[in-house]
Amino acid sequence: MRHLAILATSVALLAGAATAQAQTFSFQTVDNPGDPTFNQLLGINNAGVIAGYFGSGAAGHPNKGYTIAPPYTTFKSDNVPASAQTQATGINGGKMITGFWAPTNVGGDANYGFIQVPDGKTFRYFDVNNPLVSSNPPVNQVLGINKLGNAVGFYNDAGNAPHGYAYQLNTGVFTPINFAGATSTAATGINDSNLICGFFTSKTGRTFAFLKPETGGNGVVFFVPKAPVTQLLGVNNTGHGVGFFVGPDNFPHGLYLDPATLSWVPVNNPAGAQGTVLNGLNDKNQLVGFYTDAAGNTHGMLVTVAP
Repeated sequence: MRHLAILATSVALLAGAATAQAQTFSFQTVDNPGDPTFNQLLGINNAGVIAGYFGSGAAGHPNKGYTIAPPYTTFKSDNVPASAQTQATGINGGKMITGFWAPTNVGGDANYGFIQVPDGKTFRYFDVNNPLVSSNPPVNQVLGINKLGNAVGFYNDAGNAPHGYAYQLNTGVFTPINFAGATSTAATGINDSNLICGFFTSKTGRTFAFLKPETGGNGVVFFVPKAPVTQLLGVNNTGHGVGFFVGPDNFPHGLYLDPATLSWVPVNNPAGAQGTVLNGLNDKNQLVGFYTDAAGNTHGMLVTVAP
């Protein structure tokens, strides 16, 4: 684990250093039998219900969304009606689910964001597509949601650069989430206090992670020393974050960020010969993500944290 030193104020810039406090991580592989070669677990709520998908999205290998609840033996299909592909990316305590869908599976497919809201024994789907999207094909992805129905994601501009946003389901209002001087930004997670995590790329080409309030207040920009890429992909109600950094081996390595001590630990699945990514977490020491094995297969992963 690494302690962080403050390098700048306004938006505080924090760099990692070794930590004194160790934690234990236990790993469980969770793969939909519909495709044992490619699974990603992307969000988990406090009841332990996980949102994820199988299928790489390559032509002929479509994304198919699902949710799975403890004891993680039954997968529930979760796909936008009439879609060719769906990714379920986030889930809140009220079982609202975020994601994006594609009408085709030919490669380079359009993406459209959605929020799925329980409605009795069925669901209602709400389109969430930022009107500023200008890429061709259009790309808009919704990646996380809190208990208030506030979601986050990104859209692509005409140059295919992503721009982050927050979206309020009850008002339909989009709020830009961007950083001055950044060439691209993505908002990836939001907690119940509207604290948002994500990442941005600077003009030098380096990618930094961030935590910031949706409106007002100062943010924190975080990076792993010497890593060309550091991303935060999920944040819980205690402000803990998860994501990954790219190591000298050019593989992703999961990270778990502790806001109280401004320190982080690397999290690597022992079977992840080609990398580990943490994508979501709840308030009960459960993390989700995926790892890639030596054969190049990607597996869904549930991680339990013990102090």
